[in-house]
Amino acid sequence: MPYSETHEEEMINLYESLSEKDRRRYAAIEARKLGHGGITYVCSLFGCTDKTVRKGMMELLDAEALSRTGVRKPGGGRKSAEDRNEGIDDAFLSVLADHTAGDPMDDKVKWTALKCHDIAKALKKEDSG
Repeated sequence: MPYSETHEEEMINLYESLSEKDRRRYAAIEARKLGHGGITYVCSLFGCTDKTVRKGMMELLDAEALSRTGVRKPGGGRKSAEDRNEGIDDAFLSVLADHTAGDPMDDKVKWTALKCHDIAKALKKEDSG
């Protein structure tokens, strides 16, 4: 065990407070400091994979990656439901049409008694039907 228990706790607390991108890079720095066996030690300490640490190591050598302010590359991450499903707005409003109530004094105030999973089921049924 290269570090004391107290030091490990401090490292874990710091690691858990960081963003995904900064976690990779911090884990990579710690692994490099330790040399041989450092990746294995850091992975067991932080509960991350060696792939994560190696990606952090590559990012530390990449000036472009270091200059990015976002957590992921531009265009990365899950696409929105609107981008994946053309016409989802109309389908959503159609599902809510019979289950919507509102304030008679203010037409901008509306609500539904449907739960999220009920709406999801109805959207799936409408999509397959």
